[in-house]
Amino acid sequence: MYTYNILIVEDDKQIADAIEIYMKNQNYGIFKAYNGQLAIEIFEKEVIHLIIMDVMMPVMDGFTAIMKIRQNSTVPIIVLSAKSEDMDKIAGLNIGADDYVTKPFNPMELIARVNSNLRRYVNFSMKKESDKNSKLISIGDIALDDERKAGD
Repeated sequence: MYTYNILIVEDDKQIADAIEIYMKNQNYGIFKAYNGQLAIEIFEKEVIHLIIMDVMMPVMDGFTAIMKIRQNSTVPIIVLSAKSEDMDKIAGLNIGADDYVTKPFNPMELIARVNSNLRRYVNFSMKKESDKNSKLISIGDIALDDERKAGD
């Protein structure tokens, strides 16, 4: 059983296959797309917990795909790109990427960044879900548990 699903968006099939091997070794489920448009189609149909996104791709580039995904989702997105100038990194982060890794990349660093982003995303998402079901009301340092309050 896979723990989380990762969408790899990379037009170079060899790089996509290599990332898939590393991520499967970490027990992640993998979906692959070879352009931004296909990535959006997969993202809308599947449960995706993290996206690894190339920037320079045919049909739809990675930056455009990120902007479309960000319209409705806060899923972690790690840009993996050969574009290594500071302005490219800044642009990627400003349009909605959570992290930016340049090619060539160290696979162990990519795994660490995936794990880190997933840890934050899952902890935040789980906290939000438990907050929806909680009867705990908090304001600053004061908390009231509506389930345990005394009757009138």
